[in-house]
Amino acid sequence: MYRRLFRTLLACSLALPALAISLPTATAQETTASDPVPLEAWALREVMQNVEINPSGEHIAWMSNPSREGDPIIQIYETGKFDEKPTNVGADNMEIMGFSWVTDTKMIVAFRQKIRNRIEDFNQGVYANKLAMFDTETSRFTELGDNFSIASLLPDEPNTIIIEQPNSRFGLNVEDDPFAAFRPRTYYELNLETGKKSLVLKGNNRTASAIFDDDGNPRFSQGYDAGSKEFIFYARNPDENSWREVVRMDSFSLESSNFGVAAFDPNNEDIAYVTANNGNDKVGLWQFDIREGEFGDEIYRREDVDVAGVRTSSNFWQEGNKPVGVTYYGAKLETAWFDAEEKALFDGLQSAVPNAHQISITSRSRDGDTMVVYNVGPKDPGSYYLLENGQLSFIGTKNPLLKPENLSEIRYIKYPTRDGREVAGYLTVPNKGEAPYPLIVLPHGGPFVAEIVTYDEWAQFLANNGYAVLQPQYRGSLGYGLDHWKSAYGQGGLKMQDDKDDGALYLVEEGFADPDRLAMFGWSYGGYAAAVAASRDPNIYQCTIAGAAVVDGNMQLNYYRDNLLPASEYWELRRREGVQPLDEVTKVNIPLMVIHGDVDQRVPFEHYEKYTNALDKAGVDYESVVLKGADHFYNTLFYDHQLKLYTSMRDFLQNDCGPGGL
Repeated sequence: MYRRLFRTLLACSLALPALAISLPTATAQETTASDPVPLEAWALREVMQNVEINPSGEHIAWMSNPSREGDPIIQIYETGKFDEKPTNVGADNMEIMGFSWVTDTKMIVAFRQKIRNRIEDFNQGVYANKLAMFDTETSRFTELGDNFSIASLLPDEPNTIIIEQPNSRFGLNVEDDPFAAFRPRTYYELNLETGKKSLVLKGNNRTASAIFDDDGNPRFSQGYDAGSKEFIFYARNPDENSWREVVRMDSFSLESSNFGVAAFDPNNEDIAYVTANNGNDKVGLWQFDIREGEFGDEIYRREDVDVAGVRTSSNFWQEGNKPVGVTYYGAKLETAWFDAEEKALFDGLQSAVPNAHQISITSRSRDGDTMVVYNVGPKDPGSYYLLENGQLSFIGTKNPLLKPENLSEIRYIKYPTRDGREVAGYLTVPNKGEAPYPLIVLPHGGPFVAEIVTYDEWAQFLANNGYAVLQPQYRGSLGYGLDHWKSAYGQGGLKMQDDKDDGALYLVEEGFADPDRLAMFGWSYGGYAAAVAASRDPNIYQCTIAGAAVVDGNMQLNYYRDNLLPASEYWELRRREGVQPLDEVTKVNIPLMVIHGDVDQRVPFEHYEKYTNALDKAGVDYESVVLKGADHFYNTLFYDHQLKLYTSMRDFLQNDCGPGGL
């Protein structure tokens, strides 16, 4: 099966050099565009992911899943020689989560292992994480320790990287946690020849974490002042050994979360490029004088959406993290380019890659001539290409069972809400049937996160089964300015809920959606929204599906207050919900399905138990699905979890969603 993916079938040209593209002959499951794809195809974990080329360009590796259950191995090939037998790297009793080439012959590999059957506490799941270094010449691992991750690669120091480890039991990047950068961690230089670690910096509550430049110098740090309830940003130049306070921001403000160091000026060590509001509603990119602690020139800012960050050079080994463009939110992650050569490269790839949408270069050789290109979008669940000597060849795809004709287009829309606010949304349109469609509103989790929909498996699965899908960027969604975020305060289940309903009603008014065939499905905060929707009166929906739903906001708030955040008031301000589903069970007036993983560390299973007990006590009919051994996050949903999830959802929507099904 895997060799078939590499056969050359198609040639096309790039605007730069001429390129030949190879594509697979057929998927393993033949369907026509009008047939729903079998559920087994959607349940499949990624067949291929994490494709990278080593710095010399001589070898390429990727993670491959040999079985549907998903126990990844790393396969290492000579570049371009994909028909030859690879070197396979596996792990006993552990699951490979990812890797990164750090030299021509060494890679850093991340693992996890299931160590218990139940969560110990909030954000303490059933898995433990480890980091190791693998030497391709000796085929040996060197264990680096628990909960480590790569902090910085050093392009001019080929045998040294910087790794980091949290000082507490919590991980480094806790989703939806505004304090993630303010949690102390320790940094080490790792000698890639000897495997020895040497201490670089130990974080504390004053200076918790660090951002390094390309030479390995710590340049920025963050801390929290519990007395004044302020975030503090510190800086230092390469010739300094101590931190200087440069910025203080009220921790209750989104401005403090939006401030971030995006890159350093390669020609002036005093200048950093930072994303910040700096007195504006929308986030922009600014120069920042590190020595003086002052904002400089505005580099780029928009009036419609926030700047998301900076694009750095794809040629890391030659140019390090040189800024080449700025990204912002739109129909996809759009780029305003600063570098003409980089722009020409991506423009050429955009014209050459089939179904091009969101293109990135995952890795590039030291000489710049060979690179791995990745595309993902509505018609592509994720595909990899090799660009070598001006020739672009297909490597493989994350899911070979899904063809472009099985997948649906996404439209970026904007619609008015009942109080006059404009809300953006992503609309997945079924590739069969015609309007008015049955519509499913699919709100993102968070809720205070930024979402750009490229390829969304849940939306594509639903569209493939005939449902249009709206993913609204309701108030509180990030990327649309301070006012859009602040307008969500205290509005959970109220105006935030109206935004979702108003999107559905707008599509009904436009003749796109059928008013008698509306539903909502969501996960996490999206599950909360689906639970709220089940009890609204009057109700526009025929049914809702609440996945991993936060049904008791006070209980969830206490998890964060007691276990995670040093400033509970901040979280209380951001997370306070106006409506609690647990208090609304007697008002549920439409068919409801409740789904939860029984080892969910982020929204613990206690939410499910309390909610279903309350529904039972109130005599409310509902359907429930428990995913045994599933945590909150997508990478803990294995094949059997996915198959059960998709089967239950499809059957519920077809048969039990309102009179006659949706």
